[in-house]
Amino acid sequence: MPETPEWQIQPAATLPADFGQWVSQYLPESDGQYAAQLLWQRGIQRQEQLVGFVDPQHYQPTSPFAFGQEMEWAVERLRTAYQTAEKVAIWGDFDADGVTATAVLWDGLGAFFPQHERLNYFIPNRLSESHGLSSAGIQQLAQQGYSLIVTCDTGSSNLPEIQLARSLGVDLIITDHHLLLPDRPPVVALINPRKLPSEHPLVHLSGVAVAYKLVEALYETLPEVPQRPLSDLLDLVAIGLIADLVQLTGDCRYLAQQGIIALQKNQDPINPPRPGIAKLLELCRRSGDRPTDISFGIGPRINAISRIQGDARFCVELLTSSDRDRCHQLALETELANSRRKALQRDVLQQAKQKLAQLDLSTTPVIVLADPQWSVGILGLVAGQVAQEYGRPTILLTLESAALSDAHPLLARGSARSVSQIDLYDLLQQQAHWLQGFGGHPFAVGLSLPVENLPAFTQSINQAVRVKYGEITPPTLQADLAVPVADLGKHLFQELRLLEPYGMGNPVPKLLIRDCWFSKPWHRKIQDLTGRKLAYIKTEFEICDDSCPDGFPGIWWGHYKDELPLGRCDAIVELDFNSYEDARRKKRYEVRLVAVRASSPVANAAASLDWLLDWRGPSQQPPASNETVLQLTNCPASWDELEVWLRQAQQTQQKLALAYGAPSLDSPRVLWEQFVSMAQSLSKTGAWVERYSLQQELGLSSQSFQVGCQTLEKMGFAIDMAEHRLQIRWIGSAEAISDPELNNPTLTAARQHFFQTVQEEQFRQQYFYQAPLATIQAVARQMMI
Repeated sequence: MPETPEWQIQPAATLPADFGQWVSQYLPESDGQYAAQLLWQRGIQRQEQLVGFVDPQHYQPTSPFAFGQEMEWAVERLRTAYQTAEKVAIWGDFDADGVTATAVLWDGLGAFFPQHERLNYFIPNRLSESHGLSSAGIQQLAQQGYSLIVTCDTGSSNLPEIQLARSLGVDLIITDHHLLLPDRPPVVALINPRKLPSEHPLVHLSGVAVAYKLVEALYETLPEVPQRPLSDLLDLVAIGLIADLVQLTGDCRYLAQQGIIALQKNQDPINPPRPGIAKLLELCRRSGDRPTDISFGIGPRINAISRIQGDARFCVELLTSSDRDRCHQLALETELANSRRKALQRDVLQQAKQKLAQLDLSTTPVIVLADPQWSVGILGLVAGQVAQEYGRPTILLTLESAALSDAHPLLARGSARSVSQIDLYDLLQQQAHWLQGFGGHPFAVGLSLPVENLPAFTQSINQAVRVKYGEITPPTLQADLAVPVADLGKHLFQELRLLEPYGMGNPVPKLLIRDCWFSKPWHRKIQDLTGRKLAYIKTEFEICDDSCPDGFPGIWWGHYKDELPLGRCDAIVELDFNSYEDARRKKRYEVRLVAVRASSPVANAAASLDWLLDWRGPSQQPPASNETVLQLTNCPASWDELEVWLRQAQQTQQKLALAYGAPSLDSPRVLWEQFVSMAQSLSKTGAWVERYSLQQELGLSSQSFQVGCQTLEKMGFAIDMAEHRLQIRWIGSAEAISDPELNNPTLTAARQHFFQTVQEEQFRQQYFYQAPLATIQAVARQMMI
């Protein structure tokens, strides 16, 4: 079962009167009490701190030459390349930070080196290659006459490739922010903020910000050459910084603030400075004036290209080209890739949870799962979701085809994400003898290993965590402020916006609303650009409390309305402003639901439902007893189904055990093929069979079974029903039964409806398998009233 986070509420501090007055100067429409509390909690407690934190015009940015001699060496080598007309290659990376860093160097160095003629860029393919330099790529660039490679967001630890480049006469300037080798590699310059002291204002720079600092230093050294101002690059810097989730303090915060100001210029409908970014903002229904426009809009779309297609090179063109028609075409491809990413991510998450249902998590501090059908491009996203939900470091791997040689074993390749301050990079260093390769950060790592090492690696890394960290503590969820619903809206939003941009070290404020309830809930599947509905749900609602019974609008991504509690509860939300407007909806302030739990009175009442037992999953064994217990063995797909059993238990005065196992997550296509095969067999015998037994054999609910029967009828079968029994006969042509979908668009549409019905049902069943017993008890209590 997923871990239920323990809620922690930040206590309100008693603030000095003058501090509140300082904050209120920036908020003419409110007293600033909430903003002052947040700033004080986050260490902004002096007036000089406040001024530089809130207003970037009062922050003194750090010189790029604070990197010392390494920056001087890099600039001198670039000046030599400029003066001697050398060919320069940019080596980037495929995530949003790496792509924007490549774009910054492409535009920035493009002021000194003619693009395509003496300047080009290379980005590895996410699906077939890994992060970092590669020997094949370096050899290819050397053969093409490139004498200097400038990396961005990569390269610090690629010693064999660095040595190869040196042997081929290719110089390297490394700009990166990933972990360093113990000894400096043989490169012209190594510009990496990890070499700086921990309190240095540049220490948290991401890859794009380090690349920007290199361009800034070159602009200062050769100011007569560039034709465009350096500030034109700041929108790209903001995208990479915010998308990479680095700590936004010091120069990182300053650059993000200035970059968001630059990003807003792309709202110009006639002449946006970057038409590709302008189109992305239009497609994701954002205006570009908020950091969330990057973290929930532009960033995921840039990342989606390499996750789905592998090749992220055209993202650089999308971000830097001035050809509006070309940018529009590329932006549309990006949007469709992001829609595909969402659906694929949801499918893999469901499959991972099905595998997790077979594990004893009480003895598993590190989750390691592998599946040959998983796409490597989205494993990092899913690993992050699993790690947060289950409170454990998570490693997800796919299995890659091997060459027909003993020298090329089958590989497991994927991504890992961590929680609870567990340093995954350090752990993998200890397990390096099992691995082919790995790299990344303490909390996000990519890795590969021979498949035959997987069992030993899993055992070894779990043992290492037990020894170093002991028992994994349950995850916690921190609420920053307690607010009534009546305070939600424009004025509170303006106070919270004073702290933007948010990031690590300054997270989005989470608001606790006590003793609230939900009204007007409804859910729908989101659609892609073509209008096709995706298997990705969002629920809309009104959240109410005694201060505001009429409610305030909100959304809950990835959840059905049935998952909302029916009675009073406590909720943690984030306040946002939705700037999208169309014929059906105006711009509005709204909350995003983060978590919900029964409020104390309901929780206490629900606890008295001792007749509702939890025997779900392999680790929940029924106690040895002669007592007769009513057992629900088929996982329900709705509260209505569960209510039938609750009423039966109440009427018969029996205990009810939730005794179902993990629901089947077989693909709808496989279930359909089984359904057709069963129908063909029954049509040959003409036998009458029990409908319920067929449902159980296929693992379908009454609704999905009914939809399946209707689809069979469109295929050419006749289905006769009498009470609880049915008979299946074939009445179509002999040719059709061998190829029933030939020239039959009606059947294709009906089968698609069956697939969607099954997918939605599986999603609901997964919820009823994973929902904590306390949640089910709380809802049951409301049903029994």
